[in-house]
Amino acid sequence: MRAMVLRQPGKYSSNASLLEVTDVEAPSAGDGELLVRVSVCAVCRTDLDVVEGRVVAPRYPVVPGHQVVGRVAGIGRGVSGFREGDRVGVAWINSADRTCRWCRAGTENLCPQFRSTGCDVDGGYAEYLVVPAAFAHAIPNELTDTEAAPLLCAGAVGWRSLRLTRLVDGERLGLSGFGASAHLVLQMARLRYPKSPIYVFARDEGERAFAMELGAMWAGNFTDPPPELLDAMIDTTPVWKPMVELLPRLSPGGRFVINAIRKSSTDQSELLRLDYASHLWMEREIKSVANVTREDVRQLLALAAETGLRPTVEVLPLESANEALARPLPTWKDAADILNTALNRSA
Repeated sequence: MRAMVLRQPGKYSSNASLLEVTDVEAPSAGDGELLVRVSVCAVCRTDLDVVEGRVVAPRYPVVPGHQVVGRVAGIGRGVSGFREGDRVGVAWINSADRTCRWCRAGTENLCPQFRSTGCDVDGGYAEYLVVPAAFAHAIPNELTDTEAAPLLCAGAVGWRSLRLTRLVDGERLGLSGFGASAHLVLQMARLRYPKSPIYVFARDEGERAFAMELGAMWAGNFTDPPPELLDAMIDTTPVWKPMVELLPRLSPGGRFVINAIRKSSTDQSELLRLDYASHLWMEREIKSVANVTREDVRQLLALAAETGLRPTVEVLPLESANEALARPLPTWKDAADILNTALNRSA
């Protein structure tokens, strides 16, 4: 089968193609697993982190990609509830032990044995992949393959972030960075909290205009003061500066949720600017988002099917994975266009 293989992480430059298109042996479904013929795999900034080595895979070579939609092509022993040809999705959560105290409590995203698609195991930048059947998701008929793929991570982790804000309808929500996850969160928030005004902070003028088109009350740069203090904030940037700039924009009791798998070490000096009185006093909270659960994915897919929630995507062939990942990002390096790009497996 064709696959885009990462043999060793590195840094993209003008002449670097870190993923190698090659023919590798197709996997087969083991006990409790499904073999999935991949149709599309959306590109996520976390894929870039894996390819460039900021998120380290346990072994190389590895095939990235964790927002996968395809058809069941093989069924392992002990699997029920699936038939060949069924349309399924595979998300970042590839497996968890399902027995630890976190799994039993419904927080399998915190499981010590959590394994990720496209990092801990081979992912969707290939024609086939395998996944434990218990961690495969039925795709609603209302969604096309390319509409569903970004919902499996950008959408699901955005949904988890929104729930972690504990927002009450009518409270003011801020979004820091406006890429794939945030543009979906804005739509989710408008559906679930119709009385809540949404304020967007983004460096790029085009992103701010897009936010206003989607229904934001206000959009400005990270240093621009919003018209009023905010009750909750979701930060999707991988750097520290937005957090330091925006914590003072929270009202007393405000919640700041960081939706990022990592924060860059290049601007850690920004943390020296943290001031207890202006950033944290008055019971402001900071909370991280770690991975997603299967329930996050299921709820988000159901919401999208019911309400018409859809991502904005650009379709590219599998061999263009390097091009998608190497596209220049805004200076702030917030989640950007590459997160909205779907790789077309059938091209």
